Amino acid sequence: PGGGYSCHVCVLRPKSRGSVRLQSPDPLAPPLIDPNFLSDEDDLRRLLKGARIVERILDAPAFKPVDGEQMYVSRGAPDEEIIADIRARSDTIYHPVGTCRMGADAGAVVDPACRVNKVTGLRVIDASIMPTLVGGNTNAPSIMIGERAADLIKGAA
Repeated sequence: PGGGYSCHVCVLRPKSRGSVRLQSPDPLAPPLIDPNFLSDEDDLRRLLKGARIVERILDAPAFKPVDGEQMYVSRGAPDEEIIADIRARSDTIYHPVGTCRMGADAGAVVDPACRVNKVTGLRVIDASIMPTLVGGNTNAPSIMIGERAADLIKGAA
C-alpha cells in the first residue's frame, strides 16, 4: 500500500556486440540470435557505476516517504553481488540495431543506398542498418533513415 518507484540503469552505447546467424538453409527456420550481453567489460563497469549512482539518488531525503526494500540486491551490497545480479538479469530494452549494418567493409550487409549487398532489388530501411546504437530512443533516427531512403529510391526511379 502507498507509493513506490522503480529505477532502471542501462548502457545507452554498449561496446558488446552480438550476432544474428542462419540456423539452416531453410528460410523459415528462426535465426540464431546471440546478444552477447556484457562481453565487453566496460559495459559491466558502467552498469555497476550506474547502480551505485542510483543508490546515492535513492538515499536522498525526498525518497524516504516511499522507501522500502529493494527487490533484487540490497542497497549497499558488495560489487560482486551487484555484478552477479547484473549478469543474471541483463536484457534488451528493445532497441536492437546493427543486424544489417551499413558500410563498405566485408561485414556490412547494405551499401550507403540501403541496397543489400549481392542481392538485386532488395533494400533494408530500418534501425538494423545503423552501425551502432544512438544514445537515446531509436524512433527519430529510424524516421530519418526512412525519409532518406525514400529520397534515394525516388531519385533512382
